[in-house]
Amino acid sequence: MKKSLCAILFLCILISFACNNHSGNSNQQPPSEILVGLYGSLTGTTATFGISTRNGAEMAMDEANKAGGVLGKQIKMLVEDDQGKPEEAQTVVTKLINKDRVVAVLGEVASSRSLAAAPVCQQNKIPMITPSSTNPRVTQIGDYIFRVCFIDPFQGLVMAKFATNTLKIKNVAILRDIKNDYSVGLADVFVENFKRMGGNIVSDESYSEGDTDFSAQLTSIKSYNPEAIFVPGYYTEVGLVARQARKLGFTIPLMGGDGWDSPKLWEIGGEALNDCYYSNHYSVDDPSPAIQKFVADYKSRYNQVPDAIAALGYDAAKILIHSFQQAGTTDATKVRDVIAQTKGFSGVTGTITIDANRNAIKPAVVLRVKNGKLEYVETVRP
Repeated sequence: MKKSLCAILFLCILISFACNNHSGNSNQQPPSEILVGLYGSLTGTTATFGISTRNGAEMAMDEANKAGGVLGKQIKMLVEDDQGKPEEAQTVVTKLINKDRVVAVLGEVASSRSLAAAPVCQQNKIPMITPSSTNPRVTQIGDYIFRVCFIDPFQGLVMAKFATNTLKIKNVAILRDIKNDYSVGLADVFVENFKRMGGNIVSDESYSEGDTDFSAQLTSIKSYNPEAIFVPGYYTEVGLVARQARKLGFTIPLMGGDGWDSPKLWEIGGEALNDCYYSNHYSVDDPSPAIQKFVADYKSRYNQVPDAIAALGYDAAKILIHSFQQAGTTDATKVRDVIAQTKGFSGVTGTITIDANRNAIKPAVVLRVKNGKLEYVETVRP
């Protein structure tokens, strides 16, 4: 009888331990899955950035899973909305790492949000790949932070050369978003290079993300009679700037960077954006079979043409998947080492090589906005 009671008691203890152990590790990934985190602005003024990034990364993950997975496991992507707020980006990335136990992180688009969240990844030694944050300071945070896009010093140079050599203009005004590291940094680089090429900056005005009235700044700019206005902001404000500029009688082109790239740009700015130009990461008109397959697959899946943000999300996910495969593990340090050694990776947005500063060396394209479409103008290589 005593032996039976002891056996029953021992069995109860084992069951209790197993249950408690399972409960205490409920956030750990199942052995059949690799957990990857993605954070972005799924809501807010730049919601298309986060949605496009998620769509592109999701497509790459699904392709890998359908092909048998990675390291014998399926990839599961956990997506968090940072609402377009730097402080929220830091919060959701902390959750992804400490609670969800992801092995790598993808994001963000906006440099301000990447700058807020990247230190969390660096401190926890979790690799982070930003698809499209172009401010140089992002990857300077540490050796676990990478990007698959070109950086603002190159993008600013591209637009300065385009203004000088292609548009053949000498006098440009600046209208920058003073609240965004991306906009401020890109404006500074453009100004430096345009002046070095013999150009003049006749006016330098600013606004803050979320503003809707730009009449005071544009009226001031008009008095200086520029030949173009460089507006390195995000699509929400750029569309409004274009409309208000035309109402004030401006007929000159606006120029900008990849922050313009969104299906919403034309919806907001309409015909006021005709014959305006911006630098970007790829063109959907590129005849490359790989690009045309990506465009066709994306359109079939999401019923819209993929913008560059979607293409960069796809490329970032593909490089991460490739790094898992090459490392033969999801160990953070080994994956980081493989990402750092990326050379000549054939992506949708170009051939990607990661340099010693964890930045991508790759070309840029200049696009013209025309009647709701984007026309390819030229390619500028590093």
